[in-house]
Amino acid sequence: MPRIIQYLIIAVVLAIISLVIIKLTKRDFNIEANKLITYLGGKDNIINTECNMSRFKVILKDVSLADKDAIQKLGAKGIVEIDNQLKIIFGKNARELKKYIEEIMKK
Repeated sequence: MPRIIQYLIIAVVLAIISLVIIKLTKRDFNIEANKLITYLGGKDNIINTECNMSRFKVILKDVSLADKDAIQKLGAKGIVEIDNQLKIIFGKNARELKKYIEEIMKK
């Protein structure tokens, strides 16, 4: 019986460690969305946002206000500029970022 208790204690400790690691590695999309809005030139510069799979498309009033280097450091895998639009490849996080940005824009 004491072996079973030891194994249970080890399993519980490993489960707790796993949960802590998952919590620490989970991205805080609200903070990233706020940073992205700033890097795009602020709320007043954003006209519209769309999301298509891994791409986040944003239409801006003045695309020159966007800090593309900072957006890349935020995790963008690529940025394409067409007229007053930026198409930003964020991978699987694009949809989540768009959701948080929409919430922030409503405030």
